[in-house]
Formats: sequence, C-alpha cells, structure tokens
Amino acid sequence: MNRTLSISIAQLNLLVGDIKGNSERILKIVKKYDKYSDIIIFSELSLTGYPPEDLIFRSDFKKDCLIQLKRIQKASKHTAIILGHPWYEKNKIFNALSFFYKEKLISRYFKQSLPNYGVFDELRYFTSVHKNCIVKFKNYRLGLLICEDIWNNKIINSIKNAGAEMLLTINASPFEIHKQKIRNNLLFYHCKKFNIPIIYLNQVGAQDELIFDGNSIILANKGKQIYQLNEFKEQIATVYFKNLTLINKNKKNKKTSYIEQTYKALVMSTYDYINKNNFNGAILGLSGGIDSSLTVTIAVDAIGKERVQAIMMPFRYTRKISILNAKIQAKLLGIKINIININSIFDEFIKLIKPIIKDIKYTVVEENIQARCRAIILMAISNKYNKLVLTTSNKSESAVGYSTLYGDLAGGFNILKDISKTLVFKLAKYRNTISTIIPKNIINRAPSAELAPRQLDQDTLPPYSVLDKILKEYIENNLSKNELIKLGFNKKIVYKIIDLIDNNEYKRRQSPIGPKITVRNFGKDRRYPITSGFKNKII
Repeated sequence: MNRTLSISIAQLNLLVGDIKGNSERILKIVKKYDKYSDIIIFSELSLTGYPPEDLIFRSDFKKDCLIQLKRIQKASKHTAIILGHPWYEKNKIFNALSFFYKEKLISRYFKQSLPNYGVFDELRYFTSVHKNCIVKFKNYRLGLLICEDIWNNKIINSIKNAGAEMLLTINASPFEIHKQKIRNNLLFYHCKKFNIPIIYLNQVGAQDELIFDGNSIILANKGKQIYQLNEFKEQIATVYFKNLTLINKNKKNKKTSYIEQTYKALVMSTYDYINKNNFNGAILGLSGGIDSSLTVTIAVDAIGKERVQAIMMPFRYTRKISILNAKIQAKLLGIKINIININSIFDEFIKLIKPIIKDIKYTVVEENIQARCRAIILMAISNKYNKLVLTTSNKSESAVGYSTLYGDLAGGFNILKDISKTLVFKLAKYRNTISTIIPKNIINRAPSAELAPRQLDQDTLPPYSVLDKILKEYIENNLSKNELIKLGFNKKIVYKIIDLIDNNEYKRRQSPIGPKITVRNFGKDRRYPITSGFKNKII
C-alpha cells in the first residue's frame, strides 16, 4: 500500500489570553495551507497561549474558548487540524488536543502527565486522564501526545504497544540553558528504540519570565532522517511522509553554543515583553559599567535603536571614565543619551532629612539615596513617554542583596535577572564577535557600583568566579553550607554568602520580573518564604 501524508507544522508566537486573535491567526494559516496539507498542527494550548494561568478559571474565558473552537472546527473542511486548547467538562478542566476533520471532531485527547514542578502548576488547573489516543487517518495510525507525555516512558510504551506507528506531540516547553540537547536526546532515544517517526512541535516566543525556543523537530528512520525548525523564530514548515519515510531532505540546525542561545533568548524575551505589553520603547540608566552596557545592547538588538533611550546620571563619586564609556557605548549603538547630574537632587534630599538622620555621610543611607534619585528620574521619563524602565541588576547581585529597593531595582523588566556576573561577561564578549558594540575597557574594568569613593564590588564580596559557583550550588542544586564546605569552599565565605542570600529574599520578592534562563531562577522556580526561622547550619 502506497501511503503518503503531508503535515504542516505551525511554530507560532502567540499571545496569552488573546483567544480571538490567536484564533484568527490559526484560521489564516489553515486557509493558506489547506490546499496541500493533509494535517495542520498547532502547539499546546495554542488557542489561549501558554500558560494562561488563572485566566483559565474565568467563565468569560471559557465562553470565548468554546466560541473560537467551533470556528476552527468548521475550518477543517479540507484538511485535518490538530489544536491545543483547554476543555471544560462538568467541574473539571483538561489540557486538551482536538483532531478536527471535515468539520467534525474526530478525536479529543487529554494530557496524561501533568507537570507540577519548577515553573509548572498544571495540577492547579487540569485533571489528568490516563487514556491513549490513536487516530486512524490516511491509512496511518497516529498517536497523539501533549508535551510532558513524551517525557514519560510508560506512556510511550503504552501508546506504541497499542498500535501507534507515528507520534505527534504538541508542546510548550520552556527554554533553559542546555535543555535543548536533553530534549533532542530524549526524542532520538524514542525514535531509535521504537523505530517510530516523531513530530515534535514546540511553541516559540516569550511570556512574562518564560521563554519558548521553538526548535521543533521531526525524526524518522531511527533518527537518521531529521527535519528541524528554527530556534527563537516563528516558522511554518510542511513535511511529507511516504510509508513512514520522511521525504524532506535532512535539515539540522547549525550547532550553537549555550552562550549564543542565551543571548538570542534574552533578545526575544525583551522584544516580546515590550511589544506584547504595548510599551513605546525602553529606557535605562547607562552607567558605563558592564551590566547596563549589556542590557542596553540587548534592548537595541530587540526593538531597534530608535526606541531605546539611555540616561547617564553621574554623581560626585562617578569616575570620568564611566561617563566617557557611556557616551562611547551610546554612539556605537546609535541611541540617544541624556546626562543628568544628580548632585543637586541628592543634596536637597540630604538637607530635608538631616534633622531626622544626623550622621548620613558614607553610610548605606547615602548610597541608597543616590540610587533612588536615579530611579525617580527614570520613572518620570517612563511615565511621560510610556517607555519601559529596564533594570540592570544581575543574578549574582540579586542573590546577595547588592541592589537598592526603590533604586536600581525600580523598573518594569530585568533582562539580567537570571544571568550571573560571570555569564554577563561571556555574553558581552559573544556580542562583540558579531560587531564591536561594547567597549573593551568596560569589559576589562573591575566591577563597581560607584556609590562611594574608590568603591569596588570585591571589597566586600569574593571574586565573582568563586561567588557564582557558590550561588549555583546553593540556589540551583540546593546544597547546604556543610556540603559547600566539603566541596572546598572557604567556611567564612560560605557562611557570609548564604546568610546574604537568605536575608535578602524580601528584597528579591519586590524586584521586577526577568527572563528565566537557568534551571532555577528567582521567580516561580524558587518559592522561598520571606519570614523563616530555617537556617543552613553546619552539621
């Protein structure tokens, strides 16, 4: 029997909650591709965007879903449509997939394996149904799966034994450093072990702190036949099968380093957050240091130089080289820069509060007032021109509390929130391999907040090469003080750093969101109580 099958895979960047808008996009794609596609596939919860979070509990949200589902079902007159959406039945909600064809519902599958770890809260919303779904279509037996199902060996074994000869899985799998390799290895393993073609469709785009990298992939012939879609870009591709053989030529994405992937992820996240939230552009304080330098570069790469504004706000402790660096950076990027000296603003603050706080100079009070003067300026311009304030604290600083509440933490989006200081330098060097945008003397300078005379970060912190290793082990791998000391870290440094991390949870909770890059960010991934009697004591 000669069996041919054409499948169009829509790797889309959709907007959470825009049910009608997402539906319109889906319908346009169906209209364009139904002339030569047997099946058109859309990603997990593509109707609503992923993750819809508590929107899913709203009755008007449910109503809109049902209205648009009917429209999409009617559009399946000439081609089959596989669509991810929530489904409401009695008092339960399901993470569902519908297979529509000839204006009829052929099959509806409910996600079996509901992730409830890290950034995932699917048990809060959905009910699991442990039942396989195999659709007979064009002489093929198609096994349908949703995201986490493909990670469950028991489910894969079950659906293969039930007679599936091709797996189609729709996904909303967030980006993390090195995750793409792990994901692909899993798919190759299934394809090789069961000699079964796999179509893995992942969504692309950013939603709040989550990033979806796309990288959809089609595998056949024990993984020898490969067709891969772009990373961090929308793409619609059509693949052709004949008797379970993939007809398309092998197309593998060029291997990219985790540094390059991370940079692309940050750019896409920044672009989506600014545009999906309808900001006119971005504004930030450009200090002449490495963090603000990398942040402004990512912002320009994301939304263009015309929409990014930099403000340099020197104080009496600001070195001339910092002002020069900021000017050079702005010129290289082609962005507008304004210089506003904060000496007079600061002095007025001091004058007003001196009767209450008599001894102010060279204390944390003075340092924080500087940061808060700058925040007032940025927020005023933001309010006037509807530009998003980008904060510039990296993960290392946030971890130990080296940032000022209502000062440099004041803003709407922190691009570097999950980026360690050592990774900041690597990303800056990577960006300069594309074009020299970040001056070398910024990269080579010793880090300093310049809030006090001759101040350096390493006056009070260990070298970042040491600090970031401790932070990674404690935050991402959950090691205790005792375990860190056994790894060879200095006892006094471990005590100091862990105490700083634990004591600054209240500050991090008030900081703006930023893109998740590592396996555990300071966001949904790490939900620590602010008020806590737990201490990491030496055993």
